[in-house]
Amino acid sequence: MGVRADARGGPFPGTRFVPPERPATFLRRERLLGRLDQGLATPLTLVDGPAGSGKTVLVADWAARLGQPVAWLTAESGGHAPGVFWAYLLHALRVAGTRLSSGIGFPAHASRVDHALPARLAADLSGRDMPAILVLDEFERVTDPEIAEQLEFVLHHAGPGLRLILVTRSEPLLPLHRHRAAGTITEIRGAELAFTEGEAAALLETHGLRLPPDTTDALVRRTQGWAAGLCLCALAAQRSADPELCLKECDADRSPVADFLLAEVLKRQPPETQDLLLRVSVVERFRPGLADALTGRTDAGPILDRLRRENAFVEPLGHAWYRLHPLFAEILRAHLRVRHPGLETELHRRAARWLAGSGTLAEALAHGAAAGDWEFTSGALVDDLAIGELFTGLRSDDLAALFSRMPPRADGPAANLVLAARELADLDLDHGLAHLRRAEHELTTDGADPVPAQLSCAFLQAVAARLTGAPARAEWAAGVADDLRRALPAERLDRHPELTALLLTHLGSTRLWAGRLDEARTVLTEAVNSPGGAATALPRQESLGLLALIDCLDGWTGRAEKKALTALKAADRHGVPPPSRSDLARLVLAAVAVERDELDAAQALIDQTTGPRDGAQDPVLAACRALAESRLLLARGRFQAAVDAAGPDVGTVVPSPWAEDQAALVTSAAHLAEGRPDAAAKVLEPAAERHPACAVAAARARVEAGDGAKALDLLDGLPAGGRCGPSLTVPATLVRAQAAARAGDTAGARRLVVQALHDGRRDRLRRPFRAAGPWIRPVLAGPPVREAAGEWLTGATPRAAAATEPYAPVVEELSARERDVLRRLAQLMSTEEIAADLYVSVNTVKTHLKSVYRKLSVNRRGDAVRRARELGLL
Repeated sequence: MGVRADARGGPFPGTRFVPPERPATFLRRERLLGRLDQGLATPLTLVDGPAGSGKTVLVADWAARLGQPVAWLTAESGGHAPGVFWAYLLHALRVAGTRLSSGIGFPAHASRVDHALPARLAADLSGRDMPAILVLDEFERVTDPEIAEQLEFVLHHAGPGLRLILVTRSEPLLPLHRHRAAGTITEIRGAELAFTEGEAAALLETHGLRLPPDTTDALVRRTQGWAAGLCLCALAAQRSADPELCLKECDADRSPVADFLLAEVLKRQPPETQDLLLRVSVVERFRPGLADALTGRTDAGPILDRLRRENAFVEPLGHAWYRLHPLFAEILRAHLRVRHPGLETELHRRAARWLAGSGTLAEALAHGAAAGDWEFTSGALVDDLAIGELFTGLRSDDLAALFSRMPPRADGPAANLVLAARELADLDLDHGLAHLRRAEHELTTDGADPVPAQLSCAFLQAVAARLTGAPARAEWAAGVADDLRRALPAERLDRHPELTALLLTHLGSTRLWAGRLDEARTVLTEAVNSPGGAATALPRQESLGLLALIDCLDGWTGRAEKKALTALKAADRHGVPPPSRSDLARLVLAAVAVERDELDAAQALIDQTTGPRDGAQDPVLAACRALAESRLLLARGRFQAAVDAAGPDVGTVVPSPWAEDQAALVTSAAHLAEGRPDAAAKVLEPAAERHPACAVAAARARVEAGDGAKALDLLDGLPAGGRCGPSLTVPATLVRAQAAARAGDTAGARRLVVQALHDGRRDRLRRPFRAAGPWIRPVLAGPPVREAAGEWLTGATPRAAAATEPYAPVVEELSARERDVLRRLAQLMSTEEIAADLYVSVNTVKTHLKSVYRKLSVNRRGDAVRRARELGLL
């Protein structure tokens, strides 16, 4: 049949029956062409995406390279009547070369079509050997349910004789659920149409733009891979003297992208929908209820559902939440400021109140801050019991940044509580305490009894007590907090488990500062066992660090190491940013390393910490830093520097007895090393009865001063029952051995040294033997003791001890590989560990070891290390 007029009597416009031309900068995307090829296996292919997503040019490119006829029909506005639609569809098939029977007929009226026509067309197509391929572009313009029903009839009854590709901005009226259930549809949606980073880079290159990957990735994130957005940004960048800067700083309200979206999306909507889109642009995500709160109407639900179906850059997030395409939202916000100056602040205020009422605190706070409504924003944080989140490390940075815009002075207890928390979290005691006093005064004089504000105030009192070293104040604050928590529903407290965990941690820290170690251990253990996962990760990590310090003070270095390592792993597992107090675990590990005479490792651990900050410090952390640094300096023979570093430079309400004891221990050790045992003993007299470590050090000073009986009396007064760990009992045993040696009891001294070696072996406590003094060298050199020492003590044995045994001179120089093996031998690595570290076989390591032994004239690993140290090879 020849070309005829359409059902309205007018000629067919040829442009509606040919695919559009592909632009010169068109990028062929093979992954999507492959998906369209797969679509030929199903009767229906749906290419559904928003305006400018590249749907039409994609299908046009596919049709051009397919190698067989493709019928093309572009729908147009106003041409939706059934008679007109079917007239155009039949003409599109004939233009493509599809032979149709003359018996199918032709629509006689524009407004209707004989129902027999679709049936005759389906029957004609069903008998074809090769399917007819039909593309219906801009199908969102076809909104007549009768047309959709007739088209579905043809698609169903044509069977393999028809392959239909619908290109549309919105979901068609066809029963897609049936096609999905039957597996007779191929769908290419907006997410699949989005350009990947690699495709975006290639597209930009077609525009002559070669940009750094980070610039391209940022552009893809901003546009969400939207094809038109990428192309329009590229065109703008082409005209710029600095394309990279242009893409980074493109103004949302003055760009080709804005023009496109405003014309193609916003202005196509009715006025009430335009208003809704402009208003919801101020929020990251929204529900119908929030949209209603922003518009003051009650019709957001159906409007949002329609916009979703129309792919109007409104994306569903699930559970009735939506969001705008990020670039569309950015342009709408700019347009909102022009169309309704000053409205944005009010919209943020409305959003904040609706979100707070729906339990979405983080977003409520962000919008309250954006509105500059600090009274509401502070009140929402305090009322939700979320004040502890400023200290937890997970959201503390975000909250600190949000409240950093808050004026430094504010009225109302909630505002002053938040300001106090902000300053105390930043260790600004002066300003933090000033705001806290104002909040207390306002809560006292207000007349109301807001329990969340009172609890937040008690919590901050505990924080301040920890930072100022005020145990009595911490106990009072903890008691008040316990009473207030009982007045609140459990479900409210369960939303913020970090509050209770932080209170326990602060209380435990102040008890530790006061020297009440057993009481501190009780509440810190409770904090470690707090529920809450990531929310309580920081207080649990801090509590583990504090428990590790208690173990270290009690002499249990192995237990201290285990807890400190667990604390660090817990922080890594939950991604907690490390504030200064999380350095505690590393400082404990440094103190343990000193006891093992691993001085370089101790220095490395100290170097990994953030160091003391200007102004206030956490007293326990400062004292632990002083402990680790002074012990390391002492071990390295820098006695005066050790004394100077021993006292923590912090101002507190009460001094810490154990911090003072540690300073006395270092000062005493420095006096002893300089040959002043009486002065060493005198320094420790006030603390000898209080702390076992001081009693042991005082006993050693008495031995050095020649008063063995007084030394033994001090040691006999040490606590029994296993309360003291090896790093206290081993030095005590060595003092007894020293007293026996001075009394001429060589056998007794040897027996006691063997006992000390046995007790120190598990925790690898080398430092007590190195620091014991010259008397121990001949004892360690004796065969029975040397066998008891084994190889674990090798790295800590004084060099002079090795000089008691004659060695043959080295007659052959060690090779570079033999030196590598020897260095790892000194690090107490096993043969297997050395092999793995050097990427050689175990047999190769054994061969090198034999050569090392031969050249150094030794027979054992420990002797090889000692000989190498004597010769300066290590």
